[in-house]
Amino acid sequence: MIQTEQTPNPDSLKFISENIISDIGTEEFQKSKINEVSNLFIKELLAIEGVELILLSKNFLSVKKTKDI
Repeated sequence: MIQTEQTPNPDSLKFISENIISDIGTEEFQKSKINEVSNLFIKELLAIEGVELILLSKNFLSVKKTKDI
């Protein structure tokens, strides 16, 4: 099950999983560095219009959008 949660940033939304989604720890992925991303899922998320940044952690993923979307 996935739950969503607001963050202090109104341009971000947090998706929380009951499962572990990252064993590596917290990582940040920016659209401006999409060519450096090896994780296909993260790369596909960053390719969505308006997605600016992905924060991946042990059991959550946070998506930050651009202000104009």
